[in-house]
Amino acid sequence: MGGHQGSSTTWFSQLCASARRFKSLAPPSLETASRSTSGDSLVRRLGLVDLILLGVGASIGAGVFVVTGTVARDAGPGVTISFLLAGASCVLNALCYAELASRFPAVVGGAYMYSYTAFNEITAFLVFVQLMLDYHIGAASISRSLASYAVALLELFPAFKGGSIPLWMGSGQELFGGFLSLNILAPILLALLTLVLCQGVRESSAVNSVMTATKVVIVLVVICAGAFDIDVANWSPFAPNGFKAVLTGATVVFFSYVGFDAVANSAEESKNPQRDLPIGIMGSLLVCISLYVGVCLVLTGMVPFSLLSEDAPLAQAFSSKGMKFVSILISIGAVAGLTTTLLVGLYVQSRLYLGLGRDGLLPSFFSRVHPTLHTPLHSQIWCGIVAAVLAGIFNVHSLSHILSVGTLTGYSVVAACVVALRLNDKKERESSNRWTSSWHEGVICLVLIACSGFGAGVFYRFGASVIFLLLAVGVAVSASAVLHYRRAYAQSLGSGFCCPGVPIVPCVCIFFNIFLFAQLHYEAWIRFVVVSVLATAVYALYGQYHADESTLVYQRAPESESDSE
Repeated sequence: MGGHQGSSTTWFSQLCASARRFKSLAPPSLETASRSTSGDSLVRRLGLVDLILLGVGASIGAGVFVVTGTVARDAGPGVTISFLLAGASCVLNALCYAELASRFPAVVGGAYMYSYTAFNEITAFLVFVQLMLDYHIGAASISRSLASYAVALLELFPAFKGGSIPLWMGSGQELFGGFLSLNILAPILLALLTLVLCQGVRESSAVNSVMTATKVVIVLVVICAGAFDIDVANWSPFAPNGFKAVLTGATVVFFSYVGFDAVANSAEESKNPQRDLPIGIMGSLLVCISLYVGVCLVLTGMVPFSLLSEDAPLAQAFSSKGMKFVSILISIGAVAGLTTTLLVGLYVQSRLYLGLGRDGLLPSFFSRVHPTLHTPLHSQIWCGIVAAVLAGIFNVHSLSHILSVGTLTGYSVVAACVVALRLNDKKERESSNRWTSSWHEGVICLVLIACSGFGAGVFYRFGASVIFLLLAVGVAVSASAVLHYRRAYAQSLGSGFCCPGVPIVPCVCIFFNIFLFAQLHYEAWIRFVVVSVLATAVYALYGQYHADESTLVYQRAPESESDSE
């Protein structure tokens, strides 16, 4: 019995030791060319414009034509402020992503790679699993929406009017009381996009660029056409239901900006990653903010907010002004927007799987890169199959309320990584011991800020006394002050982009992201806990034994394509 207890203790000790493993960044003075662990690397073919279009393609879907009006029904013309507030929050998150994308080697991984270096192996694996569940369910849900919009677009033609297209081709044919929902068109669309992605990053980038340019042009046409029918009287009162409705609207539209992080995952295929990734991240986000604000101003200026349609507000607004042709453009724009969102989502998934396959946390099957196409073929096909199965037979729209957990978790961890890595920077200057009291102090402060954000979100959600809300904010401010005034951080090493205002900017990001987390459906909270437990079990049974310890040092990547030749 004693031997069994001893073996259990040994196993648990090994698990803890494995979970605490972390990757190191090679010092800037030891820069070497980036190379994948398998000897197969992706090809650098994405320029700055490609990266910006990649971020815009991931962020702007059909929501620009729908969410703007839906939120405006409550916030009124103040929906413009909602989008500006949400955009400002995303800019802060993007600054954190920009520093890490510039500082890290140009290999795949994104938030997973950052947390592997800043924290440890188990944290990185948990971040990956939470993100991937969002990506898989999101891809299935978007493909269904794309199928519905495609059918609606076809029904504009006389040959397809009158319900001639069956439900199983569009919205889905429910079976077994709605438990299953058969859809044929969504898997077909996923197969086509997966095929495009398998051909190579140049081909998939070209498709994304064309489709993204199409939807941006359509949005600009919508803004310009509507600008001539604006009645400024419709903007008064600007916030008819008060600032709380505007703030609540900001928590809703925050997710309309999600997608700029896709740029960080294209590091290994960027021609000049150190320069272009930060610009691509920030540039794509600023484009999205401008387009959303423009649509909001036009929509609320054309029609009184109380008369906006719930399902198709923008199309109805233009139809009421006798511009029905714009409705057709909106349908085309929605199809283009969903296509690019789905395309980029599948692209990011495969690169994340590639990163974990290389590190051994997933089977080596995922680490293989096709020698001719230079794409992670197996990972890409796997992502397409998972999304097609979910979209083809399940009513994935019913799972939408448990989405965004991975996104908010990933954004919060990335912000924490900026502070944690600078703590490590200071440690490298002051001590040869990695785990210093300064590092522990900093991590404790970050955890307190996250807990305060969740507490503030819960208090706000359930209408608790403002005293409790202020108490939560006070704890977060105190923890941030400890980080700032005790100087438990340092300037980022290297010549890349530096996030300004560290540690205050990352702390604000963490607080607001977790505040939003508290606004999600309670089932999303349960999903976070259950998925984390299951992921830990998978890591304990597989990941800890197969992690490739030879990859525990990230070598610096060449700053541009010419440096690697």
